[in-house]
Amino acid sequence: MTDILTNRFKAALNAGQQQIGLWCSLASPISTEVVAGSGFDWLLLDMEHSANDLRDVYAQVQSMMEGSANAMVRMPSDEPIAIKRILDTGVQSLMIPNIDDADQAARAVAATRYAPRGVRGFSQAPRAARFGRIPNYHARCEAEIFVAVQIESRRALDNLEEIAGVEGVDGVFIGPGDLSTSLGYIGQQNHPDVVAVVEETIARIRRTGKHAGILTANEDLAHRYIAAGTRFTAVGSDMGLLARTSEALAARFR
Repeated sequence: MTDILTNRFKAALNAGQQQIGLWCSLASPISTEVVAGSGFDWLLLDMEHSANDLRDVYAQVQSMMEGSANAMVRMPSDEPIAIKRILDTGVQSLMIPNIDDADQAARAVAATRYAPRGVRGFSQAPRAARFGRIPNYHARCEAEIFVAVQIESRRALDNLEEIAGVEGVDGVFIGPGDLSTSLGYIGQQNHPDVVAVVEETIARIRRTGKHAGILTANEDLAHRYIAAGTRFTAVGSDMGLLARTSEALAARFR
């Protein structure tokens, strides 16, 4: 039986296994429960560009308990109090957006560590410790936390190796939407010039020894990025599936 504190997502990545994910933006425990049993390795609960707040994330994490997917939360920012509250829900994998340099990456990691290694506030019995039923939680939890920092700008590309070199950064996730905008291709994240930069960035991340990740709903590009070396790859979103599939169904009857 797997130890309840083992981060299965992190363990799988460290074992060299590709992890296929789905973006979740609908802020619904019902829809999240449905896709948690669909066969994805991980679900990204998005707090940056969706209506998800703390209670929504809490409910969705609960709804995922019978599914096979692992939860990752994209924080709205690198604000330490927000990070602390999400960790207390029991989420072990975090994505921190808009990381531009090593100092910012180090601050994000510090928010996931107790003193003296960081600034995470101590809580005796949050859900993460199963309300005090895991007596060694505080001594063991940090080794199971997975911190992914999101690269989304020219400045981040310039500082990539330094960002990836920060102790406690486990993965580097390429944000193709904001990155393409920063490169002058707003709304064109599948443009050949952007794709070339993404593939080069994946190679750079791999050379640092950190796990590379990306989101793309383009299946051909997803396979291409996996071949280039991404290890946690989101291949669509709940919102996109609902919108495109419902449109297609309606169109067939109109």
